[in-house]
Amino acid sequence: MTDAFRTVAEPASARIARNRSRFLSFLLPASSREEIEVELDRLRKTYHDATHVCSAFRLREGPPPLDGADDAGEPTGSAGPPILRRLEEADLEDVLGVVVRYFGGAKLGVGGLIRAYSDAIQEALATATIVVRQVEVRIRIAFPPEVTSGVMSSIHRHGAKIRHIEYDPAGSALVVLPPSRCEGFLDALREATGARASAEVET
Repeated sequence: MTDAFRTVAEPASARIARNRSRFLSFLLPASSREEIEVELDRLRKTYHDATHVCSAFRLREGPPPLDGADDAGEPTGSAGPPILRRLEEADLEDVLGVVVRYFGGAKLGVGGLIRAYSDAIQEALATATIVVRQVEVRIRIAFPPEVTSGVMSSIHRHGAKIRHIEYDPAGSALVVLPPSRCEGFLDALREATGARASAEVET
């Protein structure tokens, strides 16, 4: 897991036309499969009269990032994968891309569909606000009072942020730090306290 990732700050949308077919594209922040299903269900209901509602997503779950694509009835590989490629090229995670198609009467062919779906989501990407989100790991620490100095030195040495701490009757703390520092911090904590402090990484 990285210490930061790129995603969309808020929903974005666009539309294009190809040979009388209309393509409505949407980019949505989503951090779980459940959120993705909720958003897809909402869009399918909103555009219930559309010919196809095709989609792709990338989630930070992994590593590597979890992704998926759905052609939703279009020829295999002509809709979902082109959307996914655009999300990958933009290096976005925790994002859902959806393109709604209204068929205009003229067939585009597989190559034309690939270009249309790719261009449609690219137009939404051009209007989107991209942000970099920092990732933090939460760690709960329990320790006897006599190793307090070892706990505190480990926290400060590794730049962990203290969210909560108390010392009575026994010590406990909640700290956060970037994923890249997590293993080193846990090793230092064990060494500094003689393994008398316990640490639980929250998921």
